[in-house]
Amino acid sequence: MKALIAGACVALALAGCASKPVPEAEQTYRVEWIGERPLIDYSHITLTLDGNGRAYGSAGCNHWFASYTLDGDTLTFGPAGSTRKMCADALMEQEGRFLKMLGEIQRWDLTDEGELRLWPVSGRAMRMWPEG
Repeated sequence: MKALIAGACVALALAGCASKPVPEAEQTYRVEWIGERPLIDYSHITLTLDGNGRAYGSAGCNHWFASYTLDGDTLTFGPAGSTRKMCADALMEQEGRFLKMLGEIQRWDLTDEGELRLWPVSGRAMRMWPEG
C-alpha cells in the first residue's frame, strides 16, 4: 500500500500530496456486510480490483467479474457477470444482493482501522477487510 500511495504522491508532486490511502491493486477484500445485513455465517464473498479496470471475486456461490472506474473517492462498477452454479436459496439471495449493490456503488472510503467501505447511491455501505 505504501508503494501505491508513494506513486500517487509522485504523480501529484506539483499539486501537493494528500496522504489519503487508496484501495490497493490486486489486494483481495473479504466482504463482511452488504448494506444493512452481515454475511451468512461461513459464507465467503470477496472483491479484488486489478488496477486496470477489472474487478472480480467470489460472490458466495459463483465467481463474479465486472469493470470498474476509480477516480479519487469515486468508484463505480459496470454490469457484473458471474458463473451460473446454483447453491442454497439463502446463499443465492445474498449473492443477488451483493451483485445488485455493486451496480449502485458511487464512492469508497477507508477507515483508520483499514476497513474498506463502498457506498451506494443511498443506504449503508458494503464493508470489507483486506484478506491476509
